[in-house]
Amino acid sequence: LLTHKNLEHASFIEQAHHAQTHEDIFLCIPPLYHTGAKMHWMGSFLVGGKCILLKGVKPQWIFEAVSEELCTIAWLLVPWAHDILIAIENREIDLSKFKLSQWRLMHAGAQPVPPSLIENWKKYFPSQDYDTNYGLTESTGPGCIHLGLENADKIGPIGLPGFEWEAKIVDKQGSLLFGNESGELIVRGPGVMKEYYKNPEATAETLKDGWLYTGDIARYDRNGFIWLVDRKKDMIIYGGENIFPVEIENFLLKNEKIKDVAVIGIPDERLGEIPAGIISVKPGCILCESDIIKFQQELPRYKHLKKIFFGDVPRNPTGKIEKPKLRRIYAEDKRKDIQKLLQ
Repeated sequence: LLTHKNLEHASFIEQAHHAQTHEDIFLCIPPLYHTGAKMHWMGSFLVGGKCILLKGVKPQWIFEAVSEELCTIAWLLVPWAHDILIAIENREIDLSKFKLSQWRLMHAGAQPVPPSLIENWKKYFPSQDYDTNYGLTESTGPGCIHLGLENADKIGPIGLPGFEWEAKIVDKQGSLLFGNESGELIVRGPGVMKEYYKNPEATAETLKDGWLYTGDIARYDRNGFIWLVDRKKDMIIYGGENIFPVEIENFLLKNEKIKDVAVIGIPDERLGEIPAGIISVKPGCILCESDIIKFQQELPRYKHLKKIFFGDVPRNPTGKIEKPKLRRIYAEDKRKDIQKLLQ
């Protein structure tokens, strides 16, 4: 349950982070039920800025909208940005045919953003500002953690506490963690929800002394920036070692032939779980299991994929990998026709 005060703060925090003016034109790509798209848009409300609603996420459509409507700000999910880069690499998109000089800011979120994606993005859009925000529905959308335009060179972390927000990383007992220790990220600020509607038990589990327990695992780097490690429920326990799938996924995405990847835990009688990877290969490229085994040698041995599958990586409309579906298919379902199960 979000209050009017929560929604009002969403407008102020977005304006404080990205300094929208009346001349800015925001490209908003549904689904509008997702807090990322509409809450970033709310920063335009304070200045009477224009917004373009685009129904569809094909790279061609995005560039046409930016070019024809002179959009200056666009918020993208990671898979949309991936698709754009692939379309450019495959020469399906000719950037010279679009008016893009006014596009001043691309920001991404809703999931960990692979550093390799932003590094590749900057090759094509070197003069464009980049930002990332972290948030959740319970915090009235993005912004409780915020990288900041002034820190765009620090590709990888989700940032620092946002405008009027506090953040801590704690262990299971609620004690503060520092340095490179991983623990649960908790936040406190004007955007914290009032409650889960008619669910006092879930509310009490998530809200404690004004702090929102996010269920996300994070750590600090030596400069005090927060890095999102993974969802607590997605952690793989491999022979007593904790493995965070996002770390492996981000590493594998450095391979220029990989379009998308998901890492899940598969039950193992001896070790509890083993890490398995589902890999989607870019069109026109060829990869085999031995290529992946060779490529992952730079990772610590316990993070090596023990099972490798090639197939589609399903994502929901908000861009998140549908790991429960993948676990049902690859960890439990032994039928052979994997692609039919993904449909």
